[in-house]
Amino acid sequence: MGTVLDSVQKRLSEQFRKEIEIQSDSPLGGGCINHASRLETSAGTFFLKWNSQCAPDVFIREAESLRELAKEDNPYLKIPEVILVNEPDDHPAFILLEYLEPASAGMDGNRNLGRGLAILHTIKAEKFGFYHDTYCGDTIQDNRWNSRWSDFFGRQRLWHMVTLIRQKRGMDPGALKAYEKLVEKLPDLIPPESRPALIHGDLWSGNYLFTQKGPALIDPASYYADREMEMGIMMMFGGFSQPFWEGYNEMNPLLPDWRERNLLYQIYHMLNHAFIFGGGYSAQALSAARRYL
Repeated sequence: MGTVLDSVQKRLSEQFRKEIEIQSDSPLGGGCINHASRLETSAGTFFLKWNSQCAPDVFIREAESLRELAKEDNPYLKIPEVILVNEPDDHPAFILLEYLEPASAGMDGNRNLGRGLAILHTIKAEKFGFYHDTYCGDTIQDNRWNSRWSDFFGRQRLWHMVTLIRQKRGMDPGALKAYEKLVEKLPDLIPPESRPALIHGDLWSGNYLFTQKGPALIDPASYYADREMEMGIMMMFGGFSQPFWEGYNEMNPLLPDWRERNLLYQIYHMLNHAFIFGGGYSAQALSAARRYL
């Protein structure tokens, strides 16, 4: 860890154009991939995340997502400011962010989280995708721009994951055929009026927090998608209250039948978890896929 702190201190001193001293380093829990710490420095308090074995650009891509999420004013939602981001050289890769002091949620916090996400989903693009590939966990996402959501979701999300799993873990012919059929059927399952909206991309309960500056989003894997894609992992793991959904629909109501497609969008995250962790996620994903065939 010392080499990371040396690098952070050097970069902070360069950025502030004076000698910055790291006064304390307090490890933080909650992540399963990266290391995290709260840093007290002579320039203020920061959040540090680092990894010595990640893809070289993983934090560069995270920084781009955070900046995209923050590009338009959102009165209900806080996105932490990116202070520094570093590719691995002779030190591990890291990202240094504004530190957000935790606070209790309450009903208003949950409702404002919903309102903030609803406003975030009003940020539009001409096509589905993103300026660069991003990472969901440590899995690369194919974000090439695409004008059709059914094609983007089918080829660049579902089939992309099928390909990765086949290469790493193998896949039996019956499962492969089921996913082929599902991808072919997607134009009949997804409303043709899908429009690109900016999403967090990996929004489970561990990737939002309540702070003294309001509800905040962290660890994004952003791109422009049908906004219902966001609800896939949200519903897969839960952690979103009734006041949250009331706040969301107050600002940007979902289609009445959105829940009919929610399991469809969960399949991507089931496949990603199968790729990363193995276990029962493969069977779970295949069962979900066959419900739409």
